[in-house]
Order: sequence, then C-alpha cells, then structure tokens
Amino acid sequence: MTDKEKRIVSGMRSTGKLHLGHYFGVLTNWVKLQNQYDSFFFIADWHALTTKYNDTANLKEYVKDVALDWLASGIDPDKSTIYLQSLVPETSELHIYLSMITPQNWVERDPTLKDMTKILRTQGATDNSITYGLLGYPVLMTADIITFNADFVPVGVDQVAHIEISRDIIRRFNNIYKVEYFKEPKPLLTDIPLLKGIDGNKMGKSFNNDIKISDDEETTEKKIKQCITDRNRMRRDDKGNPENCEVAYQYWKIFGTEEEIKEIEQGCKSASLGCADCKKCLARKVNEFLAPMREKRMEYAKNPETVHEILIEGSKKARVEARKVLDGAKEAIGMYF
Repeated sequence: MTDKEKRIVSGMRSTGKLHLGHYFGVLTNWVKLQNQYDSFFFIADWHALTTKYNDTANLKEYVKDVALDWLASGIDPDKSTIYLQSLVPETSELHIYLSMITPQNWVERDPTLKDMTKILRTQGATDNSITYGLLGYPVLMTADIITFNADFVPVGVDQVAHIEISRDIIRRFNNIYKVEYFKEPKPLLTDIPLLKGIDGNKMGKSFNNDIKISDDEETTEKKIKQCITDRNRMRRDDKGNPENCEVAYQYWKIFGTEEEIKEIEQGCKSASLGCADCKKCLARKVNEFLAPMREKRMEYAKNPETVHEILIEGSKKARVEARKVLDGAKEAIGMYF
C-alpha cells in the first residue's frame, strides 16, 4: 500500500480563531501530510458542545473562523477532504456502538478529559457542568478516527495520550467481535515542540496568552512586547543570556534566520541589544511571516459562499466514505440492517 492509499484524520474544535500554537503544533503538519496521504480534516462542532453547550451564540461564526484559518494556513480542499463533524452522522452512530463497549474507568482516567475538566473548574464549573457528553469525549474522538478507518492521526504532542485510549477502544472492539476490522492508528507529530504563550505557559485561547493567525499587525506587536524574556536581566545595560529568555528567544528560533538568531544572541550577551528592541524586531518578523496568510484569509472572508461550499462538498464526500466503514462495523457487530 502506498502512502497516498493510507488515510489520516484529524480535527479541531470550533471554539474560535486559531493561534500560532495551532499553526505550528498541528496545521504545518497537516499541510505537509496532505500531499502524502488521503487526508480528512474535520471541524469538530459536536466536540465544541462538550464545554460550550450553554454558549452557542457564536458557534456558527466559530466554524467559519476555523475554516478560514485552515484555508489561510494552506489546507487545500483539492488535496484534503475538509468537512463539518455534525454533517457526517455516521460518526455519531459509530460513537453509540463504541460507547456500549468502552469501560467507564477508561474514559474517567483519560488525561485530555482530566485537563478539560480542570480548566472548566478554574472557570467556575460545578459538578452539574461536567456533562455526560464531556465524559464521552474520548469515545466520540475515537469514533471520529474510525469513521474513515484511519492509519494515522496527525496531532499535537499534548494529544498523544488520547490516541492511546482510542487504540485501546479499537482493540477492544476487534477482540469482542473477533474481527480485525478497525486499524489501530498511530500519531504523527510535528517537528516543532509545544509553543509557549507570551507569558511562558502553554499557548491557549482560554489563557489569554495567544497570538492569533488573524490578529492584525498592531495587535501582534502589542502582544509580543509582553513576551517574557530573561527575568535575571533587570536593566537595559545588563548582559543577558538567551537560554534564560523564556519566550522571545524561543520565537526567534522559529521565525528568525540562522544569521539573525546569531545577531540576537550576540546582542543579548553583550547588552548591545535591549529586550524591548529585540521584541520590536521579533514583532516585525512575525508579522512578515503571517502577512501572506492574513491576506489569503481576508480573500476567503470576502467570499463566504466559497467557504460554505467547501464545507458542504467536503462533508458529502466524507459521508460516502464513512458509510462504507459504518456498514462494515455493523456487519461485524451483527446488527440486523
């Protein structure tokens, strides 16, 4: 089997505009992989409801935002199947079958679920806010993966543990029904490690420390000015250590050329370059990098009917393939029809 005959599937929740953590942690990998594999990428609007079930006023807008950011980042509808999760009901039926065989303690110990619950509680969530749908998040994610019987799942490093529970559920399905129907997918990771937010913590929308793909130049510059640098460098004429620079220097390693990085290192160590000037130059580099994506995003935003059509056509194509997989799963279970 050639790589192009192998399938990958991955998705993102529709909870708002995407940031650089999404871009470097996931999207750059998708853009590369879509040239190698039969690719299915979905906007997870059902998953968005696991934490935002009572706040859906912007759900449609968020779906559009994710689609725009994907297209701007280079996800190509001519190379990949881009679809909306809720327009492929075959996934929900697979989710039902998987929920019947998945032990309760498996989902309760899932680290992704624990992290989501922890964030919700810091935001004031009560026990009544932790819903059955949230508890079933790992099972629905597994259904997303097996909808196309994928070989690989391109994800960020923080999602690797979740792929393991999906593999466990798939293995259990095959064992219970004495088949080798569903493949046990493997994660495909990007080469760039987890991108920090401007405060030095994991970049995330809920932490208000992100730089969005769609931010304008002024907003980006303002955020980068807030980036944590070397906390030991108290004054402008103090000599710094780039390795102690928690965020700005890490960004330079991503956005700067080899020559530029050396200049930044020398300027920092000799105190000929202050942190403020360093971050001003960095903001210019980041804006230059994002400029083509922002322009492409604006063009798609001016033509919403094009984006809508991409989602509709992609979802239709996804349903055709999903139906084939679902029929095979029902046959393995022994369903009447």
